[in-house]
Amino acid sequence: MASAILASLFHPSEVLALVQYKLAPKAKCDYSNDKTRERLYYHLNQTSRSFSAVIQDLDEELKDAICLFYLILRGLDTIEDDMTIDLETKIPYLKTFHEIIYQKGWTFTKNGPNEKDRQLLVEFDVVIDAFLKIKPAYQAVVEDITKRMGHGMAHYATAGINVETIADYDEYCHYVAGLVGLGLSEMFSACGFESPQVAKRKDLSNSMGLFLQKTNITRDFLEDLRDTRFFWPKEIWGLYADKMEDLVKPENKVKALECLSHMVCNSMRHMKDVLEYLAMIKNKSVFKFCAIPQVMAIATLNMLHTNYKIYTHENIKIRKGETVWLMKESNSIESVAAIFRLYAREINAKSNPLDPHFIDIGVLCGEIEQIAQSKFPGSSEELKRLQAGVMAGTPGNVITAAAVVAGAVVFKNNFA
Repeated sequence: MASAILASLFHPSEVLALVQYKLAPKAKCDYSNDKTRERLYYHLNQTSRSFSAVIQDLDEELKDAICLFYLILRGLDTIEDDMTIDLETKIPYLKTFHEIIYQKGWTFTKNGPNEKDRQLLVEFDVVIDAFLKIKPAYQAVVEDITKRMGHGMAHYATAGINVETIADYDEYCHYVAGLVGLGLSEMFSACGFESPQVAKRKDLSNSMGLFLQKTNITRDFLEDLRDTRFFWPKEIWGLYADKMEDLVKPENKVKALECLSHMVCNSMRHMKDVLEYLAMIKNKSVFKFCAIPQVMAIATLNMLHTNYKIYTHENIKIRKGETVWLMKESNSIESVAAIFRLYAREINAKSNPLDPHFIDIGVLCGEIEQIAQSKFPGSSEELKRLQAGVMAGTPGNVITAAAVVAGAVVFKNNFA
């Protein structure tokens, strides 16, 4: 906690959010009276703490179904991603996983010992037991998306991930993330929390997944390069280097940054769809579930833009304080639109006028401003409020931030 506060020293709004988060009473989900659910949420927490938090904040009607949706796709991905499993063994599992989820007692022990989520598949019979208890409407959605994703994974596992064009890039991201957006939208509509229109707008649901996936792919360049996985489309990186690994050479820094801005620009093209989708969501818990990953994505894009560290450092992440602040602020479409405007302005301000995508990025940032002002006029007041917190962290106000930190540390030492 103390290190997170120090990292947010010049951002008092983040410090305040961290302190409030630390002191706030935590809702405890007690599953001890149901051993199946207890193991289910144990595995959810082990696979992803961030997704675990937002899933467990959902209304009860959706919580288990979406938890299972996530764990089933994670199980599928754990088989697909394990390079110790030969293709002859792997492909049939990928193609039939949507049938396996109905087979009581099925488990999988063929993952390598170092595979992160191996234990999930060792105990997959628990997931199946829980899956067989959810409503048939939710089962149908999970089965359909699992089938489509499994077949997509089998195709790429057989042919290899060959991301030549931007169209290839969009297709790959659709299979691994866009389909998740489609499935979630169908669940939101099926439970009656959202209108049928949410499920019908497949283009917007797909963009929700693509915005997250493309941001992650851009961020994880060095990690993927180390593992000889090339997800950046050649149609983009080929404009700046003969080989993708040339981008990490110091003498190619200018071209590498131009390539990065091209990737950021490609991700940003989904931002309008994200705001349009979120504007359709009416249920409060569903809204936060959808909005939080999206505001994290634009904050991450802002961190990546013009940041040469993506070619020299792995595990680049936004500050914990920033994460908590974003979670706290993502309560309405007006506040989310204001967050998008705030980060769009920062992205635009950091752009290099000599960069070939300077104008393209500026236009996309301008479109966010225009959409937010015309469709979500309340975002202007929200933006002023958010900016007041950000501006409080400028050097002239460091003493304010330091006072907040000191107060938080004293409070923690005396009352924690």
